[in-house]
Amino acid sequence: MEIQSDNRAFGGRQIVASHPSEACGCDMTFGLYLPPQAEEGPVPLIWYLSGLTCTHENAMTKAAAQGWCAEYGVAMVFPDTSPRGADVANDDAYDLGQGAGFYVNATQAPWAPHFQMESYIADELPRVLFNNFPLDETLQSICGHSMGGHGALTLAMKHPGRFASVSAFAPICNPSQSDWGRKQFTAYLGEDADWEAHDATCLMRKGGIDAPVLIDTGTDDQFGDLLMTEELAGAMSEKRVEHSLRMQKGYDHSYFFISSFMEDHVAFHAEALWR
Repeated sequence: MEIQSDNRAFGGRQIVASHPSEACGCDMTFGLYLPPQAEEGPVPLIWYLSGLTCTHENAMTKAAAQGWCAEYGVAMVFPDTSPRGADVANDDAYDLGQGAGFYVNATQAPWAPHFQMESYIADELPRVLFNNFPLDETLQSICGHSMGGHGALTLAMKHPGRFASVSAFAPICNPSQSDWGRKQFTAYLGEDADWEAHDATCLMRKGGIDAPVLIDTGTDDQFGDLLMTEELAGAMSEKRVEHSLRMQKGYDHSYFFISSFMEDHVAFHAEALWR
């Protein structure tokens, strides 16, 4: 692992690091904010999974998370959204290829050699983090935006007991039925794959979730038809899941929206982590 930068922020450290990834077959970069409390010992960790076109840097610089993480004594990691490099498959479209990994393990050519984002987030990057930084592996929560909200919800349901809480900003809720999902699942997994295994609404209907959920979506989200929020809301209600789904009046899909409610999300996770 190579530390690319290490900046003081709100009494803690904003780190950017890279490492060779076996899962993705290339170097991967992540951001990690360690609050000042980490100088005294391991702290809880919140995962933040970003959306389409983003890298590790977008939320790290735009989400206004560090100050709240320092106040509540929690760390936050900002992984990249896909493998990258000259040898990594890509596409001219913004919603496929580099920047659009969808947090799944691809099985189809040309994506399979590198696009193993589910394994990277669920297995490999945790080993890197917990082996190198003062983080408490028993205290984790997960959050995400848009494509990353899809990833946060599906990973939490696939790994019951790992995350104390789950939250999302404008998540893609029902990708197997949305143009933000069917295109990517066809490319990465194939037309005959079990898409429902990567769909938050389908997973919720089948098994629910063992952690409290907070979701914020803007009423003026320009991608609202692609998110299919109502489908997930119905599934959570059917399963009687502990959740809060808030439609925020006048907000869109941008980081102005995310930063406006970041304090609520960090506080929500901190309450679950520090119980």
